[in-house]
Amino acid sequence: MMDAGTLSLFVLAVLALFISPGPNMAFVLSHGLTHGVRGGFAAAIGISAADLVHTLSAATGVTALVAAWPPSFDVLRYAGALYLLWLAWQALRPAGARDHAQAQPAGFARIVRMAWLNNLVNPKALLFFMVFLPQFVNPARGHVTLQLLVLGVLLSALALVFNTMLGAFSGQIGRRLQARPGAAKFQRGLLAFTMAGLALRLVFLDRPSKGI
Repeated sequence: MMDAGTLSLFVLAVLALFISPGPNMAFVLSHGLTHGVRGGFAAAIGISAADLVHTLSAATGVTALVAAWPPSFDVLRYAGALYLLWLAWQALRPAGARDHAQAQPAGFARIVRMAWLNNLVNPKALLFFMVFLPQFVNPARGHVTLQLLVLGVLLSALALVFNTMLGAFSGQIGRRLQARPGAAKFQRGLLAFTMAGLALRLVFLDRPSKGI
């Protein structure tokens, strides 16, 4: 259905995008540092699961319908910013009697849900799948929707591998930090700072000239 040359170019383009600093990288690194290797892996799963939803939405035309509604960009970014600020607040909540103890790591499923929702309400991710995937589709080689789905699944799988490695790396660093006094408080503060920074990034995103 798709030639090897197109797939190879697609993989190279995706890998180049992965190594560029962005919100997904920040999310995985911060949760790996704070919650260990399992936290980084959970974030990787959530991000890839959201990528699959974006893929399905782009392939079925749902993304185009959302993008056709002018206020959608603002609705998504402000909803995402509020959610990230809530996560920052949650990261800082351990206080009082718990300040002297190490914060309990967030549950695996909870981090998966947080990463999934964070990616899902990011309007830039929505635009990315709507604009990026079709560039590698050739209508002459078969069903366009199927090609989009194949590309999206491949991207999600690559994202899972890359972000899992990133989470393992940051998790190992986080594990070493745990041995130092005040490490838990520092890690919570770092996570809160990262979530708040991502929220501000969403608020000040430039509105695209067309579409969403």
